[in-house]
Amino acid sequence: MTGTAAVTTSIVVDAPADQAFAVFTEDIGSWWPADHHILQAPLASMVFEPRVGGHVYDVGTDGSECHWARVLAYEPPTRVVFSWDISLQWQVETDPARTSEVEVRFVPEGEHRTRVELEHRRIDRHGDGWEGLRDAVGSPEGWGSGLQWFARRLDQEHSPVGEA
Repeated sequence: MTGTAAVTTSIVVDAPADQAFAVFTEDIGSWWPADHHILQAPLASMVFEPRVGGHVYDVGTDGSECHWARVLAYEPPTRVVFSWDISLQWQVETDPARTSEVEVRFVPEGEHRTRVELEHRRIDRHGDGWEGLRDAVGSPEGWGSGLQWFARRLDQEHSPVGEA
């Protein structure tokens, strides 16, 4: 792997690490942009199975499912790693040798603040043209934007009732 086959980004959120970890994983559907999925039907919900060997998948309004990631490491509240089983054609990739992985670390910065460090790596495993995927997930609309959505979702936890 070369340094260019990875995208890294981070954000500091106003939440303890255990809360940030739980919202990032088990409540993924509350912050993940609804238009960032590859289902044919509109998105109804997202599921993050909280265990090694679990899946991350989308559920359509028609009941269809799109399993687009496998949980590779699950270490609450400090670290989670999942595969990126989405091909360069934005379809589900069934060959694990042609998938990349996303590691997210939750580093406490005090009692109520956490630095969330995300690395999407081994992108070159997707094959010829992998640079386009790297550029997409590294773009302003990629992981950086996703972490902003995540931070806004955590901010809702601290808003007075009626302002969330």
